[in-house]
Amino acid sequence: MKKEVTMQDFKTSNNKLSGWRTSFPARLLLLFALVLICYVSLFSRLVPQTFDITLGSTAERTIYAPKQLENSVATEKAKEDAAKKVPPVYKVVNLRNEAMVESIYNRIQQINADPDVKFEDKVNVYRTAITIIIADTEKQALRSISDSNFDNQAFIDEIRTKLSEQQYRIPEEVYYKFPRLTKEDVAAMIPITREIVSKLMIDQVTDAQTARAKVAELVNSSDLSKNTLRELVQEIVRVVITPNKFLDQKATEDKRAQERETVKPVYINQGDVIVSKGDIITDEIYKRLKTAELLKEKANYWPHVGLMLLVFILTMMIYLFIRQSTLSIRTNNAQLLMFVLIFAINILTMKVVALGQNPEYPYIGYLAPVAIGSMLITILLNSQLAFVASVLFSIMSSIIFNMHGTQLFDYRYGLVTLVICFASVFVIQKASQRSSILKAGIVISFIAMMTIISLILLEDSITRRDMLFSLSFAAASGILTAVFVIGLLPFFETAFGILSPLKLVELSNPNHPLLRKLLTETPGTYHHSIMVGNLAESAAESIGADGLLCRVGSYYHDIGKTKRPSYFIENQTNIENPHDKIEPALSKSIITAHARDGVEMLKEYNIPKPIRDIAEQHHGTTLLTFFYHKARKQAEEEGREVEELDFRYEGPKAQSKEAAVVGIADCVEAAVRSLRNPTIEQIDTMVRKIIKSRLDDGQFNDCDLTLKELDTIAKTLNESLLGIFHSRIEYPSELPAKAK
Repeated sequence: MKKEVTMQDFKTSNNKLSGWRTSFPARLLLLFALVLICYVSLFSRLVPQTFDITLGSTAERTIYAPKQLENSVATEKAKEDAAKKVPPVYKVVNLRNEAMVESIYNRIQQINADPDVKFEDKVNVYRTAITIIIADTEKQALRSISDSNFDNQAFIDEIRTKLSEQQYRIPEEVYYKFPRLTKEDVAAMIPITREIVSKLMIDQVTDAQTARAKVAELVNSSDLSKNTLRELVQEIVRVVITPNKFLDQKATEDKRAQERETVKPVYINQGDVIVSKGDIITDEIYKRLKTAELLKEKANYWPHVGLMLLVFILTMMIYLFIRQSTLSIRTNNAQLLMFVLIFAINILTMKVVALGQNPEYPYIGYLAPVAIGSMLITILLNSQLAFVASVLFSIMSSIIFNMHGTQLFDYRYGLVTLVICFASVFVIQKASQRSSILKAGIVISFIAMMTIISLILLEDSITRRDMLFSLSFAAASGILTAVFVIGLLPFFETAFGILSPLKLVELSNPNHPLLRKLLTETPGTYHHSIMVGNLAESAAESIGADGLLCRVGSYYHDIGKTKRPSYFIENQTNIENPHDKIEPALSKSIITAHARDGVEMLKEYNIPKPIRDIAEQHHGTTLLTFFYHKARKQAEEEGREVEELDFRYEGPKAQSKEAAVVGIADCVEAAVRSLRNPTIEQIDTMVRKIIKSRLDDGQFNDCDLTLKELDTIAKTLNESLLGIFHSRIEYPSELPAKAK
């Protein structure tokens, strides 16, 4: 018996097919594909060739050292010996100890001069005031030191630790002696304290306790005669004295690293013959081959591991950026697939150009259109993501076009790629027409040539012939980039249903047939759509949604009204309202049909789905309140009932933030336009009432708008509406006649 396929079965099947867009396993598979692309593209450059050679056999070919090889064990030992000889590096810092003295005595004079403060209160103040003064002064000094050592947090932490460990605490009984000091006593104490602190802190102090041990002798040899004054000066000096010489571990490590760098390693030079053809593979030759990692039976898999780690790191850069961002690609596998395809195309163009590299034309790598990926990602996805991808493209370019066996990267290709990729993102991210891509290509050519010229002038060793070839290749690269982007852009837009900013700007052209139709047949609706577009764009951008999509979607959201223009109030100029003569149910059918009719018209003109969705969903399943109440009143008179469900739009409810924003802006614009001389309060009340009504009606249940975003939308709409409906001066129709 043949099984009947129901609509529910179809929906279930469709959901399974579209489920891959948010599937985590699918996301992992795409990330693995990205790793594989990077691994395959870099394999031939980074993994050395090996030979099947056995001890005692005859060499079938001459084998040269593939690169300069270091005797790592001997070199590392020499480096460590040199590093151990480097003594620890200390730095002397100024912690403003003299300023602490001034602040403490100023505080003593201030407290003791106040007759209204009781003795016990003064003692309590001293318990905290001196500690606070010391802490604040040290904090200010540390802030200044931190500004000059912003990249050396370990040094700042070392200072804090030593200050904390060597902090001096004034004995409790001393605090009872401070309030008894007279103005003359303080005046006698200040110069002595300054002199002693200055004398002690001029030395390099690592142990504050050692310096404090000298305080009593210095105070006793001073001119102070009173024992109390000498005791208090000693305590103030001791609390002010701090270490001023601290270990700088980073500087120590840097100096040791510098010493390590000065050690000359032992090398097997690149190009040295390890074994000649016909030679017997002796034990010595075999060891050389083994050291050079050229033996297949003793194959070195570390380059494979290193390459895998490298491509894993490169992929993780992309993954972590996407994960931490708020971009839709974070959960949309379709966009991630598009990113992987763009990445693969960009790498493929590099590999194809690299095939033509040879010693005679080493600079042919400049011909590669390396900015294809950055431009496509900027247009189709996001400019920030394009910047991150540009860094990866530059790293891979420096490897793919590297022809020097002595180094893993050729900085020239990496730098040129990075500069032109960044430039392409800056130039193309605000492009409004496809012709802008060609202009961007010309700019890329110019910037690439300028970058190459700077490198040539710095090297000062390139021939005129190589310079001409390099600049010619760079100029052609920008044009090739523009051609590829223009050719590939429609493919990605069609295959992934992408509405790029360029496509949206094209659709917003008033000369588009549908917009011309809207303007000529329903001018009221056209004006309404333009106003809704202005409101929706600002509201969408305030919550991070696609403002340009909202604007263009607003232009087309009421296109269905062109089928029956006279039945919509904004088009009823100097004519009777036809709804007054027909049944409410028929009026409801005509009104609600404009959303469905609009979708059909948009399909006929191949308008992309996101705009069709806005036209279909901007009313959701809201209630046509006027016709519902009119029908209910008639039904009550005739003794029958009317279902509210019969007077609702067919929906669906808004499935995206953009559709919801357009729906709110549509309703708000119509409502506020109906007000006569609206005030700020009236506009705010109307906007919030409409949003609350839709929220209570469940119109936002299928999109991810939050309450905070709804509040932001309300505030933005209020600001925009106030700009539109601001009060104007009423000018008199005639000027009063001048008195004669």
